[in-house]
Amino acid sequence: MGDRTYRITHPASVDELLDEEDFEHDEWLPYWAELWPSAVALARSLAREELAGKRSIELGCGVGLPTVVALSRGARVLATDHNAAALDFATHNASANVGREPETALLDWFSPDDLPAFDLVFAADVLYERRNTPALADLVPKLLAADGEALLADPRRPPAPAFLETIEALGFGISTESMVVEQGEREVRVLLHRIKGAPLV
Repeated sequence: MGDRTYRITHPASVDELLDEEDFEHDEWLPYWAELWPSAVALARSLAREELAGKRSIELGCGVGLPTVVALSRGARVLATDHNAAALDFATHNASANVGREPETALLDWFSPDDLPAFDLVFAADVLYERRNTPALADLVPKLLAADGEALLADPRRPPAPAFLETIEALGFGISTESMVVEQGEREVRVLLHRIKGAPLV
């Protein structure tokens, strides 16, 4: 990725992480434990960025590949997820690959704690459920500094257009590029949405 190779540790079996009580409570599934194509696409994009000194946050960091790459590019990163185990994996992978650890925090998109503004907000494949769309459309603009930007990688999930329409209606500009990621014997097309500008007042 760029001129570096990263080795990412993740759980060997996602099925073993399934918890019936968690699922019955809020239909929680261990999405964090997979290294998704969108995370690879986002990491490749971040590897091209000059991020030295930028205050950044990853939403839904999972095992942390984009966080690791952002740290390697000089960013200060707050890695967030709904699951504490994900934060442990992201921290381990950052330390093993970069020799630096991100800040970490549990973050519920539906009732987030107060957070500072960031130069860069990034996330991979977070629009997999329609119920997440309004929460993220509300959260992402609140996290952006006045001259900040967000970078979201999405494999064309059905809820994504509604999220983008809401963000555009707030006055942000969006540019999109396409990237193909190989996953086993198939190719996954991932769209990278860059969100910039100030919201309408």
